[in-house]
Amino acid sequence: MNLTISGHHLEVTPAIRDYVQNKLERVKRHFDQVIDIAVILTVDNLTEKEKRQKAEINLRMSGKTVYVESLAHDLYAAIDILVDKLDRQVMKYKTKVQEHGHETIKHLPDGYDTAAA
Repeated sequence: MNLTISGHHLEVTPAIRDYVQNKLERVKRHFDQVIDIAVILTVDNLTEKEKRQKAEINLRMSGKTVYVESLAHDLYAAIDILVDKLDRQVMKYKTKVQEHGHETIKHLPDGYDTAAA
């Protein structure tokens, strides 16, 4: 699995890098078929009152690419929101993959009518 963390108008410090890696461990623990992860951290300096921190992630796994973004006033809060959203989408995809094709016609009960289904 390749992990790329980059910053836009922001220097990615080792503390931020470690924080992102620790948060992404939860996603990797739930679904191990992750191929590539690209994280982009951005600071939008609109005005002093409206400083926004933005975190984006592009996660490629076998069969699907997931894109998630989040906005917050704090970068760490944006990363937390991002990982929560990503974890929900990965778990949803994992259940779809696991449930797909479990009920085949060969394994249905004898009295089951396929035309009624």
